[in-house]
Amino acid sequence: MNNALNIQYEIEIPAGYKTTEVGVIPEDWKISEIGTLISDMRGGAPFKPSDFTKEGIMVLPKGAVVRGGVLKLSESDQQFCTPEFAAKFSKNSVTEVFTIVVLRDLVPSGPSIGLMVNIPEPAFYILAQGVYGFITSKGLIANYLIHYSNTFNYRRAVNEFMVGSTQVHITNDAFKSLKIPLPIIAEQIAIARVLSDTDALIASLEQLIAKKKAIKTATIQQLLTGRSRLAQFAKKPNETLKGYKTSELGMIPEDWEAKPFGELFESSLHRRTMREEEIVSFVGMQGVSENAQLIKQSLLSFSEVKGGFTYFEKGDVLVAKITPCFENGKGCHTESLMTDVGFGSTEFHVLRAKNSSHSKFIYYWTTNNNLRKVLESEMVGSAGHRRVPLSAIKNYLIPCPQTKVEQSAIAAILSDIDAELATLQQKLAKVRDIKQGMMQQLLTGRIRLPLDHQP
Repeated sequence: MNNALNIQYEIEIPAGYKTTEVGVIPEDWKISEIGTLISDMRGGAPFKPSDFTKEGIMVLPKGAVVRGGVLKLSESDQQFCTPEFAAKFSKNSVTEVFTIVVLRDLVPSGPSIGLMVNIPEPAFYILAQGVYGFITSKGLIANYLIHYSNTFNYRRAVNEFMVGSTQVHITNDAFKSLKIPLPIIAEQIAIARVLSDTDALIASLEQLIAKKKAIKTATIQQLLTGRSRLAQFAKKPNETLKGYKTSELGMIPEDWEAKPFGELFESSLHRRTMREEEIVSFVGMQGVSENAQLIKQSLLSFSEVKGGFTYFEKGDVLVAKITPCFENGKGCHTESLMTDVGFGSTEFHVLRAKNSSHSKFIYYWTTNNNLRKVLESEMVGSAGHRRVPLSAIKNYLIPCPQTKVEQSAIAAILSDIDAELATLQQKLAKVRDIKQGMMQQLLTGRIRLPLDHQP
């Protein structure tokens, strides 16, 4: 027999650590079941559809989602009940002293199950099925437990208890039986503080990104319609401000014109002659985002894609034509294409700028919400397979500068905003990755924090 088959590998445990059912942890940490550290677990009020109202006491529904330590609840998910109903089921209500845990999820993989948050504003809720609240004991800091609920070891333990299909869940008893590593209170506080500070940085970046996106939307609307003029184009040779004129589109700058969008791009596309072995980029519909960014591409030989796919070149604009991709904003500018020639989904329209037009100006018009909304009504075909004809895009009227120079200047401003957004999103992704690594290190004791010693 091969001796190699008899070799047994042992994990080396560092000095000062021990092996437990939740992994390797410091010797001075202990293991506790969640149920021994919490009290007054409540939730699961027996709601019927007729019990919900348009306003009143807010209800946390079974569809509540926890992401990054924050409760995500869209306006469409918000539910309310009367104060009378809330008084009747007071044992199902929680206030700011409670921590919330989600034990039921409408998503089959149950990504929210077992995740926890502190009570958000407003600080009084009635809890419907699948959402529960509890109070932590003096030996457990709530924020420490909340952060631990995002670790790999905890998520794996939760997955083992999941049951159900359309509504995946774990029981209250299963949740309370989950084990967690527990340092002393001072260390729990230190760990929770570091991770909460990182959460605050993540939240501030998310808010800044949301603000930048709102600014971009407003700037696109102002610049593309001429309501705001860039300084270098706003004045006449005698230094007086240029005015506006009446057009089919309403008031537009006096030196602009209302024209069909199709006058900016080529009516037919010339294709290069290529060799079978030549490498091209391939972009599927999943390769473009709903905010019109190129997010994924692959390299293939020309022979693999020459038949049955859409041809385009670097610098062209792609617009999804099929529902719901078109309405959702899918498309991109191909400036970051890895090769000069690309192929992609047959569900793309390709817009190639004429010499007198700027491709980025065309691109930003394809991201305009009003254009997408109007052209949605021009779709043809059967339900689920409706498409926007290229002719509809060509015939769409836009206000347009008469010079490519002004188109380029407008596109440059919007490109700068996009670059700022990309930088912020990269920073956000990096901070999230850092936090994930910090959680795995701090919440398993692999990295120990200095503690404040009080005299």
